[in-house]
Amino acid sequence: MRLAHPSPEDGPHMWRLARETGMDVNSPYAYALWCRDFATTSVVARDGEGRVAAYVTGYVRPDSPDTYFLWQVAVDSAFRGQRLARRMLDFIGDRITDRGLRYLEATVTPDNTASRALFASFARDRDTEAVWSPLLTGEHFPQEGDTPHEPEDLVRIGPFGQAPGQGRD
Repeated sequence: MRLAHPSPEDGPHMWRLARETGMDVNSPYAYALWCRDFATTSVVARDGEGRVAAYVTGYVRPDSPDTYFLWQVAVDSAFRGQRLARRMLDFIGDRITDRGLRYLEATVTPDNTASRALFASFARDRDTEAVWSPLLTGEHFPQEGDTPHEPEDLVRIGPFGQAPGQGRD
């Protein structure tokens, strides 16, 4: 797998992957623009033929310029079990700390144990902590059919870039 920043041509492949993996799907237009406007804060994993096998999208929060918000992580089912999500998260983690950002945030539903374990191990390996708190509840989302949207908990990981033994804030 080769990790790289996406280009607008990757947008349709990311849209397809989001749909196939059961994620909240944005419009194809949004993925193409994302790959243009947020390419440096996102990553795609390409297989041996150059196809998009996985991606991470994210951005620097405008109101918190020291914080990266991870929007989506998607991995094609054919490539699961290869620690691809973690490799992409490490890729992003290295880029954001090189830019001087101190925190990474993401939202995760309460039942998504794989994502919770991913973020916990990432924080541990970066010698920092993952702090969880409620962020969005079902009332923040329109109900589609009979199934309400699950709540989204916020994980805030950091601060990055501290020398070992320094206090955390």
